[in-house]
Amino acid sequence: MSKPIVAIVGRPNVGKSTLFNALAGKNLSIVKDTPGVTRDRIYADVEWAGYHFTMIDTGGIEPDSADVILRQMREQAEIAIETADVIVFMVDLRSGLQDADGKVADMLRKSGKPVILCVNAVDNYKTQSPYIYEFYELGIGDPVPVSAANRQGLGDLLDQVTRNFSEMGTEEEEHEIPRVAIIGKPNVGKSSIINKLLGESRVIVSNVAGTTRDSIDTNVRWNGKDYTFIDTAGLRRKSKVKEELERYTVIRTVTAVERADVVVLVIDAVEGISEQDAKIAGIAHDRGKGIVIAVNKWDAYPDKDSKSTVEFEAEVRRILSYLSYAEILFISAETGQRLNKLFSTIDMVLENQNRRIQTGVLNEIMTEAVAMQAPPTDKGRRLKLYYITQVAVGPPTFVIFVNDKELMHFSYVRYMENQIRQTFAFKGTALKFIIRQRSEKDRTSLE
Repeated sequence: MSKPIVAIVGRPNVGKSTLFNALAGKNLSIVKDTPGVTRDRIYADVEWAGYHFTMIDTGGIEPDSADVILRQMREQAEIAIETADVIVFMVDLRSGLQDADGKVADMLRKSGKPVILCVNAVDNYKTQSPYIYEFYELGIGDPVPVSAANRQGLGDLLDQVTRNFSEMGTEEEEHEIPRVAIIGKPNVGKSSIINKLLGESRVIVSNVAGTTRDSIDTNVRWNGKDYTFIDTAGLRRKSKVKEELERYTVIRTVTAVERADVVVLVIDAVEGISEQDAKIAGIAHDRGKGIVIAVNKWDAYPDKDSKSTVEFEAEVRRILSYLSYAEILFISAETGQRLNKLFSTIDMVLENQNRRIQTGVLNEIMTEAVAMQAPPTDKGRRLKLYYITQVAVGPPTFVIFVNDKELMHFSYVRYMENQIRQTFAFKGTALKFIIRQRSEKDRTSLE
């Protein structure tokens, strides 16, 4: 099961972005005292009391507005409501109960999702509590008073949110069939790839960007083995104001990636690699998924010669420099070119995602690496690496015990990663490293 989704919704200018930033612990949303500033839904991973969930900030809902931007913001919020497991409905104490609040409440009741009513701007509960009671008229339940700006009452709010997770059950479900998410910008051929694999048009294919609005699961059997492919709505960079709605599909990709074992990033060979492709790939990289880069429409690549694949791959590696481990395939959904190789590549990535290395072998590699390149020093104090062990798979995760975490610079972590990759390759998968500090006295307990 993927992490639960929590959406913060409400009419404009009630403090949704301020709350979102307070819970996320960093400023991810634009905050300005003007209705309609937050036009895109933004997501962040949050942890509270041992629960991990993805939180969505939304543009304000204006139920009856005919304004183009407000209407698009409403559609974004509706998608967030549809996608969410729990909804935080935010109202504002200063402006009091508004007609629009009642209409939003009606919308939320129809969703059938758990809703937490959050009353913002309660800076002093003793003096302001009488003004909270009017929000009971919404029929949503007991209001939870908070002050997003002052970060008051957030613990009580999060307790209410996570209580619903307990009722839903959030244990990781077991699955034997590999799950593969197909992600990328609109109109790069994601649905066409699945249709070609199926040999039938089970997924709508259209030249209109954004046809695929939902994540669609499709089972495919290849050489006697089953795979579940997750087709996702395409993502497009924000450009003109009238195109703000394009980014509302991002949460579809986030949830699809979290459900997947391997992610296939589809790039249009004719359009070339872009910064937006890098942003989309980052969603999978940040979550430690196995990654395959499929350059589609290679049959239509202009002025192709013997150097084209080498040059195109070099450009992909340059822009997606953090994905140096990803496998790259040049395919065509139109002709079926090299699509059969997609499955063998996915299988290889899955194997590497779940590979375990013996502790003794890891420590031999670490010892040799330290001998070849001495650990860094600072003010006469030298970093010492005591021990390394693998603690998890999917992605392969390693713990390195050192004498001082502050001395373990990311560049030396990267050096250790390169040494491990030189021995075992780990093609297609990220490697995760956790640095733990131990004193010289504790070192013997690790050996």
